[in-house]
Amino acid sequence: MIERLLIANRGEIARRIMRTCRELGIETVAVFSDADADGAFVHDADLAVALGGNTPAESYLRIDAIVEAAQRTGADAVHPGYGFLAENEAFARAVTEAGLIFVGPSPEVIAVMGSKLEAKRRMADAGVPLLPSQELTGLDRPEVEAAVAEIGYPVLIKASAGGGGRGMRIVESPADLADAVAGAAREATSAFGDGTIYAERYVSPSRHVEVQIFGDDHGRVVHFHERECSIQRRHQKIIEEAPSPSLDDATRAALHDAAVTAGRAIGYTNAGTVEFLLGPPGPGRSAQFYFLEVNTRLQVEHPVTEEVLGFDLVRLQLEVAVGGAVPEQGEIGPVEGHAIEARLYAEDPTRDFLPSTGEVVAFSVPDGVRLDTAIDDRGEVSQFYDPMMAKVIANGPNRTATARRLAAALAGTVVDGIVTNRDLLVRTLRHPEFLGDRGDSDFLSRNGVAELGRPLVEGDDLAVSAAAAALAVQFGRRAADRHTPSVATGFRNIATAPQRRTFTVDERTVEVGYLFRRGRLASLVVDGDELANPRLLSGSVDLIDLEVDGIRRRFDVHIVDGHRRTVSVVGPAGAVTLVAEPRFAEPEARVDPGSTIATMPGTIASVHVAPGDTVADGDVLLVMEAMKMELAIAATSSGVVATVAVAAGDSVEAGAVLITVDEPT
Repeated sequence: MIERLLIANRGEIARRIMRTCRELGIETVAVFSDADADGAFVHDADLAVALGGNTPAESYLRIDAIVEAAQRTGADAVHPGYGFLAENEAFARAVTEAGLIFVGPSPEVIAVMGSKLEAKRRMADAGVPLLPSQELTGLDRPEVEAAVAEIGYPVLIKASAGGGGRGMRIVESPADLADAVAGAAREATSAFGDGTIYAERYVSPSRHVEVQIFGDDHGRVVHFHERECSIQRRHQKIIEEAPSPSLDDATRAALHDAAVTAGRAIGYTNAGTVEFLLGPPGPGRSAQFYFLEVNTRLQVEHPVTEEVLGFDLVRLQLEVAVGGAVPEQGEIGPVEGHAIEARLYAEDPTRDFLPSTGEVVAFSVPDGVRLDTAIDDRGEVSQFYDPMMAKVIANGPNRTATARRLAAALAGTVVDGIVTNRDLLVRTLRHPEFLGDRGDSDFLSRNGVAELGRPLVEGDDLAVSAAAAALAVQFGRRAADRHTPSVATGFRNIATAPQRRTFTVDERTVEVGYLFRRGRLASLVVDGDELANPRLLSGSVDLIDLEVDGIRRRFDVHIVDGHRRTVSVVGPAGAVTLVAEPRFAEPEARVDPGSTIATMPGTIASVHVAPGDTVADGDVLLVMEAMKMELAIAATSSGVVATVAVAAGDSVEAGAVLITVDEPT
């Protein structure tokens, strides 16, 4: 068995692997960048080695530094996790050539499957169904147009290397083709070091169904049933479940057989995932499925398979890596119940999923669900890496019960300091279409991201939650053990005058007024509206039991004093965070009109305008890279470009002025 394992990754997956290693008595080694020096995964490891730098290229993509760290710490094996070097043939080869065990498939298999184009060729030979596709790299513009026309619009431009939705563009018409091809190639080069791209027929609506396979050195390849991952944004999954609700028995059996056939065709070993696209059923026939790719690694969504089958897939990876055998297909058993995973991202769905960075000052998830997380009760979300901060997984006897359990847990999740997609996840899980099995690839666009992403706590629920926050702050002010007692804005030292507290929540201001007489709550006013018949049944800095108009609600409260005071209130409608005063003034408030600013830290990928250019509202001014994504920054009004303060390759901080546009005279 492996004695000491180096984990060539970070965050949530590094901690997940360490959890299994602790159960098996395997020592762990973490490697970390400067930005991750205080990361929870670093503290969890038995040993840790600094790689230096902040960006992936400076740290987690340094093959030589990682192999050297493994040798220096006496590790006998390396687990790549997922992302970074997990599907890098050169890394797997360097590990094995250094005399170490690589926990994954062979370098040769990674090389073949690392090219989606080569993978398609292998699958065609094996008789696995494919979508029409054409390689585009190396073709001139007329050749690209002809190749895509042969497939037929709409098409999906895809990177041959890598995954995670990067290097993908949907093209509806020839007019959009050139920009999509250039953008996909640029993003693929940046993310994977390989700009090879191809076009594939785009099927919409569709389902994304994948099969977990495992192979060993004894020639056996088996499947661990399937997962569905159709709810996506930017071609990246946000909700995954097992089993798939989209398959009839015949299609399920055919899908499993195709996945095992794919694994055998390439001599697969260790954990892998064969991904398929499921098209809509036609008259008198089942849905049709098509091979997409083989991910030669553990998947982000592996927990849902573990939950319905009872296997520890990381443990099986470690056992297979040292020559162990996978179970017989009959020993894997049937799926029991249902499991759903939601990816909690630091991003704002109402702003086109703009990533959010900064300090998480409070983080807690209710009991009763599985939590795979990069942070504990607080931590940092860096600009340099993917914005996923946690995965929340629920299981239950059936799909509806599981979705409700997961939605309730997410609704009660407290995340203070950054914006997340929590509310969108909850509304999706509770949506009639999702519960009725219409959660296909078009779900978010069909139902509206703005509608799904709006706050869970609003209207009357927000008013009473804000009142509970104000009352909890009042109790906290009175507590004898306060480190720095202070009088909040709006406090009045007049017994007959109401106290007032002002909060901001979701970019709006909420003012709460309250008055106590003879130790009892006499009045409660929110934004000028008096709440009927308020009764404070019990209260403390942590708990408010409040009745309004005959309806009693209990609120758990968490107050954090720091750079700003945040008050998290968890009530029947869900959790909401109110801020006593903004941590930073909005960047737009600090600059002159006509200024385009960076809403988050990042690197300038390209600049599309120069001083003197005339631009219209919506024209793309520049493209910025942040958190492994390309963000197009557009003009918000028409005018003439006055200044361009940045160039391609520049690093910028949040709030930096990038371009100014003067209004036309």
